[in-house]
Amino acid sequence: MSKPLLLVLGDQLTLSLPTLEDAPTDAVVALCEVKEEARYVPHHVHKIGLFLAAMRHFARELERKGFTLAYSRLDDPHNTHSLVEEAERLAKHHGCDEIRVTRPGEWRLWEAMRQRQEAVLPWRLLEDTRFFTTPADFADWMRGRTQPRMEYFYREQRKRTGLLMEGDEPAGGQWNFDHDNREPLKGRTHFPTLPHHHQDATTRQALADAARHFPEHMGDITNFNLPVTRRQALSDLRHFIAEALADFGRYQDAISDREPYLYHSRLSAAMNIGLLSPREVCEAAERSYYEKGAPINAVEGFIRQILGWREYVRGLYWTQMPGYKRENRLNARRELPSFYWDAKTDLRCMNRALQMTIDNAYAHHIQRLMITGNFALLCGVKPEALCDWYLAVYADASEWVELPNTLGMVLHADGGLMGSKPYCASGKYIDRMSDHCAQCRYSPKQLTGTHACPFNSLYWHFLERNAERLQDNPRMKLIYGSLNRMSDEKRDAIRQQAESFLRRLTPEKGYGLPCHTRGYQRS
Repeated sequence: MSKPLLLVLGDQLTLSLPTLEDAPTDAVVALCEVKEEARYVPHHVHKIGLFLAAMRHFARELERKGFTLAYSRLDDPHNTHSLVEEAERLAKHHGCDEIRVTRPGEWRLWEAMRQRQEAVLPWRLLEDTRFFTTPADFADWMRGRTQPRMEYFYREQRKRTGLLMEGDEPAGGQWNFDHDNREPLKGRTHFPTLPHHHQDATTRQALADAARHFPEHMGDITNFNLPVTRRQALSDLRHFIAEALADFGRYQDAISDREPYLYHSRLSAAMNIGLLSPREVCEAAERSYYEKGAPINAVEGFIRQILGWREYVRGLYWTQMPGYKRENRLNARRELPSFYWDAKTDLRCMNRALQMTIDNAYAHHIQRLMITGNFALLCGVKPEALCDWYLAVYADASEWVELPNTLGMVLHADGGLMGSKPYCASGKYIDRMSDHCAQCRYSPKQLTGTHACPFNSLYWHFLERNAERLQDNPRMKLIYGSLNRMSDEKRDAIRQQAESFLRRLTPEKGYGLPCHTRGYQRS
């Protein structure tokens, strides 16, 4: 009879995991803390602390359920600090004859494990059932589609799951209420206060280990406040539904100079590591609509982020890899500016988004898309540099969700597979949706000159630089018409303004880490 090692990864912390279902009585469950997974990009110390604390708490839960546990800690003297090698070491040590694991969240691990399926100690890979769809489901949906837009995928998921459906019709009479979800804060100053999570001895030790082993990584562990147990994650879910969901919709695109969370849920990290299931989160929001009268635009917009975007980007990732990671259709070549790591920039919007990232391992989706992402797009930052940065600095960044959002949605590097047009914008957008500009040395109303907002000239410079690729896009004909009507003198002044700014950007020089920890081998 087979005696398997059941490998549970750090983003699979749930008893409903396929790896754990119908486990033989003599199976050994393994969790591995390995430095390789913390350093292939320099992950924020909050992110490392989250994984360590959540894994250790989950290990205790597994022991209470009667599982035989093999747990490799960072300080274990025999730890190989390579996930695949450590799992195989534990399997041999415990006399196991195969390793079972649920699909990991990154292609590099999936490939490394698949290559071991025919080894002397074989690996058996299981499909992840924690999502609404599988990669095979998405591949079926993709078949024959040249423009696989999320909106159509989302509508099919609504019908299939029944979420916010009333018979065959969508609740509220329409599928999408996004036009109601674009209000700036307009002077609002009071926002929900997040629950403060108690740190027991297990959590405190995990956070101390993260800070001790990775002192060179971004962040200060002393202000850590992420949920590391299912109980804490459920507390965050209840808080969001009761205190923030009603206003989430209309203000989800708004940006604040001082408040990092506003009405956002901050549940993505807990979902991504298994403390919450996407279905229970969506169903909680749906109940709030039917039972508590939460606004339909808020509830639909929130569910769309999970049932729509989250599932859609995961499907794109697994059906398009590994070639997707090499896409660079706009031929962007610039290195990431150094201030992405220390927030030392006089652009107020960038400084605040980056400082909030450094402080919290978090920035909400508009800060990522329209501030730090938009800036990188306009400057021509190469996809691999920005993708590695987003993967490193955000607690909720797993590659299956981060890569398509960054490469496809932010940088339009996939040639329009994910989005029909680039999400590019000038300083006027930032001024309209935030309160940054009033505190910035640059003016969003000026196009050139010493006080002109750099986003303005960079925007037109980006359009001019990429005219051959973008000017025939039906959704961009109007803006290219405006560019083409500009006088040669004005276009030359804009070009000089942008290029002068770009020359002053200091490229990052390697995350401040030893050379062997920079990045990883790309497919």
